[in-house]
Amino acid sequence: MNKELIVRSSSDIVDFALLKDGKLIELHKDEDDNNFAVGDIFIAKIRKALPGLNAAFVNVGYEKDGFLHYHDLGPKLPSLLKFIKRVSTGKLRDYTLKDFPFEKDLDKNGSISNALKSNQSILVQVVKEPISTKGPRISSELSIAGRYIVLVPFSNRISISQKIESQEEKERLKRLVKSITPKGFGVIIRTVAEGKKVAELDSDLQNLLTRWTAMCKKLYKAHHPTKVLGEMNKASSILRDIFNDSFSGIIVDDEELYIQVKDYVQQIAPKKESIVKYYKNGIPIFEKFGIERQIKTSFGKTVSMAKGAYFVIEHTEAMHVIDVNSGNRSNKEKSQEATALEVNMISAAEIARQLRLRDMGGIIVIDFIDMSRAENRKKLYNFLRDEMKDDKAKHKILPPSKFGLVQITRQRVRPERNIKTKEENPNLVGGDEIEAPIKVVQRIKQDLDRILKKDYKKITLNAHPFIAAFLTKGYPSVRTKWFLEHKKWVKVLPRDAYTYLEYHFFDKDGNKIN
Repeated sequence: MNKELIVRSSSDIVDFALLKDGKLIELHKDEDDNNFAVGDIFIAKIRKALPGLNAAFVNVGYEKDGFLHYHDLGPKLPSLLKFIKRVSTGKLRDYTLKDFPFEKDLDKNGSISNALKSNQSILVQVVKEPISTKGPRISSELSIAGRYIVLVPFSNRISISQKIESQEEKERLKRLVKSITPKGFGVIIRTVAEGKKVAELDSDLQNLLTRWTAMCKKLYKAHHPTKVLGEMNKASSILRDIFNDSFSGIIVDDEELYIQVKDYVQQIAPKKESIVKYYKNGIPIFEKFGIERQIKTSFGKTVSMAKGAYFVIEHTEAMHVIDVNSGNRSNKEKSQEATALEVNMISAAEIARQLRLRDMGGIIVIDFIDMSRAENRKKLYNFLRDEMKDDKAKHKILPPSKFGLVQITRQRVRPERNIKTKEENPNLVGGDEIEAPIKVVQRIKQDLDRILKKDYKKITLNAHPFIAAFLTKGYPSVRTKWFLEHKKWVKVLPRDAYTYLEYHFFDKDGNKIN
């Protein structure tokens, strides 16, 4: 398994495409005007507490106030509020917490009105970016993420990632981290810390403590609201969270960003520094690596898959609904059950990819094709869980219901990626939008694969001039790729009378092929 990170930079936007064996699995965007990224910490003021919601609205500088629920306050809130007050007034200049007297823990079943007051200063961290009409979701239980560990102020707990399976390794890491963690701070040990030496862990810890100190220095007489600690740039934060030995290339088309990425990789994995490359070809970087094409074919309401199967994604206010269809696979297997299992397995792999690619969150309901055998339903369930194992977003998958529906909840911390895949209809002035040429070509290819299995000697494709040009222009053209795959040449004739989405195949005698 090879992973590549392709980075495209423009004046104010940086796009990150994560490829796994050449297939697009994640797409991120970093915009200069995003001042409310997950992980950012603000010094802010309570606008008002609402006992009915057991939550408070906090002015963090966004057009909509941040939402702070009682359960997101954290048990050490009284100690945090005391610390903020003393640092903001200049009475406390030691930010190490080793001699700071902690207050009694907050009652976990208490009321927001007893914990916070209007106009009170508080440190909050963004845990969910503003989505739709809602402001950011925030927490006062602070954490600062590093490469190997996460630093948690006002805590004394050492926690460890559940993805580290070896009990012996867990105990080793816990023992090492406990020996280097200063009083007043807790630590969460990340999965990538597995097998690391104490020097690497301590270096990461010291870097986080330096960031904590720099943040605290900004609190003295600070204007409210102010961002006092920003998440590192997107390239570094992505590499921090996903980089591992399976990466075979990081390609960047901006020289300044290339130097930043190279420096960061040199810090976290010196042996991998050589995989960072600066791209300066004339062809746009997303075109060169086939990402633009994958974006066009992967987004949209209908997602086509191998062997003719497809599924439809509907987005409602409350949830996403995915309907799986067998397409032209209906007669390929010996039985309906075998067909259903094959299509469902293909769909499960693609759905797991789509959830990450679009960053879909909330409730997702999947209507797989019905299967009568319990062992096949279990096989599908286990396969879907394995496919989503690498998904960083917190998620939970329920076994198929009596109606064959699989329900998934997936953490949503950022707005969903929604890319336009339709274009203006050239057949109608001011008309509706239709799918882009590449989506039409995808359907033509599926029909062609089916037709060529019937051993026709000569095939002609009639299509709208736009589609015909899309198939025949460039080198290698789409038609040339078809020839290399099937060893049969398809004659393409443009037909002005056809609508944009219309196409037909004909045999050597001019008879239409269905």
